[in-house]
Amino acid sequence: MTTTTTTNTKTAIVTGAARGIGASTAKRLASEGFAVAVLDLDEAACAETVDAITAAGGRALAVGANVGDEQSAADAVARVAAELGAPTVLVNNAGIIRDNMLFKMTADDWDSVMTVHLRGSFLMSRAVQSHMTEAGWGRIVNLSSTSALGNRGQANYSAAKAGLQGFTKTLAIELGKFGVTVNAIAPGFIETDMIAQTAERVGMPLDDFLAAAAKQIPVARTGRPEDIAHAVAFFVSEGASYTSGQVLYVAGGPTS
Repeated sequence: MTTTTTTNTKTAIVTGAARGIGASTAKRLASEGFAVAVLDLDEAACAETVDAITAAGGRALAVGANVGDEQSAADAVARVAAELGAPTVLVNNAGIIRDNMLFKMTADDWDSVMTVHLRGSFLMSRAVQSHMTEAGWGRIVNLSSTSALGNRGQANYSAAKAGLQGFTKTLAIELGKFGVTVNAIAPGFIETDMIAQTAERVGMPLDDFLAAAAKQIPVARTGRPEDIAHAVAFFVSEGASYTSGQVLYVAGGPTS
């Protein structure tokens, strides 16, 4: 692992980092020399990601927080700043699904998804922006989805992920003059727990579900969390300082 000295290390927060895309991203950023706050609703669930980072020579901190709760989000960022260093990178990855057709979707299904994806990204971004503007350097990466283009049975999730794209572009305009870039990544079909939940919802064995999806993807395979982590690593790099307000679809082929 490539690491820097503690005094020069930038601190990153990755939400929803106990598993899947978040865990892969946290490990990748640690390998790039960042100290990483591994944030998830259940702090104990972050242990595996933290252990993997520290075993490879990196610095990591497990943080339990509800990103959709204003006080919890603010407290989490304050703790990271105190224990790991002022956060100047934020990856808003935390997410849930409550899929259903519109006529069966409850208000709670709608509100829960909006709270985690949109409210959570807003609260976390608002809490870290002062650290970024003070440093004159920052990176925010929001996790959108190809579902932002519309997806049957995901009115709530699609709306939230589309909202994140508008949120991204607005923050890029507001924060650019302070040396802060804001971009979004829209993953396609990525092998995560959410995909397993979707397969269960539609009544298909997971292996069959993955195989069927791969047949529809131009690169003839489904995505892996590492594919998204690579894209995050680009957006937070020094070389991406002139790239802001963009939505990068990482989906194995073109999207419409």
